[in-house]
Amino acid sequence: MKALVKYAAGPGNMEIRDIPEPQAGKGQIKIKISEAGICGSDLHIYHSDIAIPVNPPVVTGHEFSGTVAEVGEGVTGFSVGDRVVSETAYDYCGVCDFCREGYYNLCVERKTLGYWYNGVFASYTVVPAARVLRIPDNVSDTAATMTEPLACVCHAIYDLCKIVPGDLVLVSGPGAIGMMAMQVAKAHGAAVVVSGTSVDAPRLEMAKQLGADYTVNLQEENLEELISKLSGGYGADVVLECSGAGPAINSGLNLIKKLGYFTQIGLAGKKVEFDIEKINYKELHFSGSLGSRNYNWRRALKLLEDGKVNLEPLADTKLPLTEWKTAFEKFEKKEGCKFFLLPVKE
Repeated sequence: MKALVKYAAGPGNMEIRDIPEPQAGKGQIKIKISEAGICGSDLHIYHSDIAIPVNPPVVTGHEFSGTVAEVGEGVTGFSVGDRVVSETAYDYCGVCDFCREGYYNLCVERKTLGYWYNGVFASYTVVPAARVLRIPDNVSDTAATMTEPLACVCHAIYDLCKIVPGDLVLVSGPGAIGMMAMQVAKAHGAAVVVSGTSVDAPRLEMAKQLGADYTVNLQEENLEELISKLSGGYGADVVLECSGAGPAINSGLNLIKKLGYFTQIGLAGKKVEFDIEKINYKELHFSGSLGSRNYNWRRALKLLEDGKVNLEPLADTKLPLTEWKTAFEKFEKKEGCKFFLLPVKE
């Protein structure tokens, strides 16, 4: 089968290769890929500027939906043809303090699908059965493909911050993650402001259509004045920083109220300078967010099943796997919201 392989460490070093079709081993499930989403971390793997361990040569990609093609020895509860997604935490130690407390996303031995084990930019992938979840019948393959980033957002919001009805939430960065964060915050009963720049104009319009209460083009409008007006001068209750951009992080620290919750979701890919004393002086609940855990996946699928979030409009660009370079370039130029790669028909 054809697969997109990171074949060596270092910038670039990625190409389409013909590799053997995998088979399900004991305790594993072989999944036929329906659609696969491109994550910002896939670009970081391409540029080799990501801190998560990568083990080339490896098939990249970790966001997907698919159908069960084969069940390995000892696997129960799944049948060929079941529509499924899979967690990306392919392997972890299971005995460290983090694993025992359910935070295996922080296990130092965690090895990830599409980083260490062959991922989903291919026709088939094989994963441990314990990581597989069924897609609800009323959720499309397209929406289900984005379960992984939605689960990451659920981890950031449900596990790491606090949103209650009536809160004012600032979401910085109207990419796919920002759109998801906005909708999950709205599901909590919050009023949400989504900010971006002129290059984000189409995304800001989409955010408005998906339920954002306010959208702000930072190059044309005054975000500080709006937040002050909406909060009576106190600042945003919660900042969900989804861009990873230094200016957005600093702006969020300026605009959040004292005792507020600031969750850093976006990865910068480089060192960022910010005034750490603002965390002290405002007594902020400041947290980073990494990956997800099983509870977050179940919550994400439930949000999709109940219609609390609408992800299909985000998937505005679908290209065949062989056009991965074009997709990566468009992603980096923000010429779309969510990019999918479709497997090559063998």
